[in-house]
Amino acid sequence: MAAFQSPLSLALAIALLCVSSFGCIYARKVGFTVDLIHRDSPLSPFYNSEETDLQRINNALRRSISRVHHFDPIAAASVSPKAAESDVTSNGGEYLMSLSLGTPPFKIMGIADTGSDLIWTQCKPCERCYKQVDPLFDPKSSKTYRDFSCDARQCSLLDQSTCSGNICQYRYSYGDRSYTMGNVASDTITLDSTTGSPVSFPKTVIGCGHENDGTFSDKGSGIVGLGAGPLSLISQMGSSVGGKFSYCLVPLSSRAGNSSKLNFGGNAVVSGPGVQSTPLLSSETMSTFYILTLEAMSVGNERIKFGDSSLGTGEGNIIIDSGTTLTIVPDDFFSNLSTAVGNQVEGRRAEDPSGLLSVCYSATSDLKVPAITAHFTGADVKLEPINTFVQVSDDVVCLAFASTTSGISIYGNVAQMNFLVEYNIQGKSLSFKPTDCTTK
Repeated sequence: MAAFQSPLSLALAIALLCVSSFGCIYARKVGFTVDLIHRDSPLSPFYNSEETDLQRINNALRRSISRVHHFDPIAAASVSPKAAESDVTSNGGEYLMSLSLGTPPFKIMGIADTGSDLIWTQCKPCERCYKQVDPLFDPKSSKTYRDFSCDARQCSLLDQSTCSGNICQYRYSYGDRSYTMGNVASDTITLDSTTGSPVSFPKTVIGCGHENDGTFSDKGSGIVGLGAGPLSLISQMGSSVGGKFSYCLVPLSSRAGNSSKLNFGGNAVVSGPGVQSTPLLSSETMSTFYILTLEAMSVGNERIKFGDSSLGTGEGNIIIDSGTTLTIVPDDFFSNLSTAVGNQVEGRRAEDPSGLLSVCYSATSDLKVPAITAHFTGADVKLEPINTFVQVSDDVVCLAFASTTSGISIYGNVAQMNFLVEYNIQGKSLSFKPTDCTTK
């Protein structure tokens, strides 16, 4: 895992969890699975029953386009001199996960975010916090809660931290000027496995937020960082899950009756016919993110070369992110892709009523779209129409790609739907397997 963090950080992260823990043994040998709830699912506290499916899709597209700016370290650096490295949109993630914090367990619902690291929730006392519907976590009610002193090794895992009364404190500033501040602490995190047997991880480093403000939703309780940095949930699980996690995202049309799945340890392994694997890369300047090398994309038989980027890996050029709806690509590549799609689509051009997407067609029964394949290093991922086009109104469908001039490219979640996607962090690989995620 040296590709993502120093050996010292890795050893510390693992030591924090695997101390006589049944959860570690269970997760490594057997594995477990939790529900990953889309924010627009009826199971989500963010669900608005008055919105139509098309309104939800258009809102997701807006969040997706906004979110790309927060992956840019140059833009993020202008937010605050105290901004942490993992600057992402505060309320733009698309999936939620339930977990319990403390002893006895206190349930919270947080945004599951592969684009950030820290696990944090609002905590009592909270004098300057955004309004939250659910009760706040009270650290005094947990028998296993511990604040860290300023000279603790755990405090040194933060890129930036401060000290108050010898208690280590954090501050995360986000690209939309939202922020969270509080104590760096540890407590037991418990995940509800879909098998019915909870799995607990003691001494997990968390952020206990006592001052939080901005565009956070009042129906959420914080963020569950699933990124590659040393303080993310994934990195802290470390060897307890064998350095592996995977997810299977259900298609847009299937959200109402199905939740996506997030798998850990033995349950996360992707194998069998159809598996395509590509190297998982890292960047010193963007260590939070999971980075791949996209060599080209094919539209039918026309292959379009994908260029370099400013991700700082020397090789990788695109971030894979479950929290971004669209696939975001450079202007020149988007222009070539759009031309190739336009030359091969059998259908009539149309306008996106919202003006968000530019390559759109009338959603008639005789519309035929070309096959598109993403050519990653060592992996040719054949995409279905549900991965490449989205319906934005009753009579319009659009290419699920958008352009950017930031130099930051993102492989979004529409392109990943109905694929089992495995992150093998220790093996430094990412695998795709075509899968019906509604039955997974």
